[in-house]
Amino acid sequence: MTRVTIQQVAKAAGVSPSTVSNLLNGRTERMVPATRDRITRAIADLGYRPNRAARQLRTGRAQTVGLIVPSVGNPFWGSFARELEVAALEVGCSVLLCNSERNPERERRYVEELWDDGVRGIVLCSSLPSLDHLADVVSRGLRLVTFDRPAQPGDPDSVVSVSIDNHVGGFLAAEHLTSQGHERLTFVSGSLASVNRTGRFRGFCTALEAAGLDPSAMPMWTGIEDTPFGDVEAADVGRQAAHALFSGDEEPPTGVVAINDMTALGFCRGLRDLGLRVGRDVSVVGFDDIILADLYDPPLTTVRQPIARMAALALDEVLAEEAREAGRSVLLRPELAVRESTAPPALAVGSTTPTAAAAATSASLTPSQNGGAR
Repeated sequence: MTRVTIQQVAKAAGVSPSTVSNLLNGRTERMVPATRDRITRAIADLGYRPNRAARQLRTGRAQTVGLIVPSVGNPFWGSFARELEVAALEVGCSVLLCNSERNPERERRYVEELWDDGVRGIVLCSSLPSLDHLADVVSRGLRLVTFDRPAQPGDPDSVVSVSIDNHVGGFLAAEHLTSQGHERLTFVSGSLASVNRTGRFRGFCTALEAAGLDPSAMPMWTGIEDTPFGDVEAADVGRQAAHALFSGDEEPPTGVVAINDMTALGFCRGLRDLGLRVGRDVSVVGFDDIILADLYDPPLTTVRQPIARMAALALDEVLAEEAREAGRSVLLRPELAVRESTAPPALAVGSTTPTAAAAATSASLTPSQNGGAR
């Protein structure tokens, strides 16, 4: 189908193409109502749709914003995408969503495609330590805002970041458990090879040290080889961790901090497989405060991110008409939402071990439930 041009709209409305452009870009202060009506009718009759890429290149303003997340398989990223889109629509922008699963090559390909389509501003959420795979596009003028990743040494000067303080978040989660009397804690995650995850784990360790505990003496779970980050398989990673930690010979933890809520909820499911009670036999803390956290039984204690505010800030940065100062980072403080998945350690939990039937349940999990490749 042949695309309708602005010249055709101008001819149908009996005006110049520049007058049509003025209406499309909101410059209607001196335009009489009759002219506006003619142009509007011509646009509707012809089915004209502005070429956003050309319009953006011509005006230098971002009409479409790119958003690259690890995976909307984690509801946190779906919620963030929605909040960013709400903020974008309020200022007349649209959002193009991509899932990278933290793969640098996949990210580079998405960024190149968005650039070729005229997108000049992107919010990147993978939190990988290096941006070298995107340096070339950034040097061409791409406005890149990293989310949940403070500025790192070696980042291009123009890159801006919007993030919570993940170190504080990890500290709050672990401190909550130590303040309740827990002395055997575990950190459960996929790979820690991202800036945000490393920050959360360091905060966890800092809280343990502040409580007089040795982090190196605590068991730790960092995922499985087939799914290093576990963004899609987060619940399976948590469930497998529960089976591994409570089905072995080692003394199990009484408290667990998970890298995110989906991993925490998977861990809770694993505990139930083994006949253990969340919030009574074992306390579990998540991270993000997704909607499922409050709906779970028992409701999940978690570290809350101010997601709507962060999305609005990220959009402000990506749409800024002038470049910000080099290495600018916007760092917000998270807060702890205490619910029923945590409590002081039960007196008998030190001797609690899964029953033979529970161990059999563990052995009978499907490959997907065990976090294997899907």
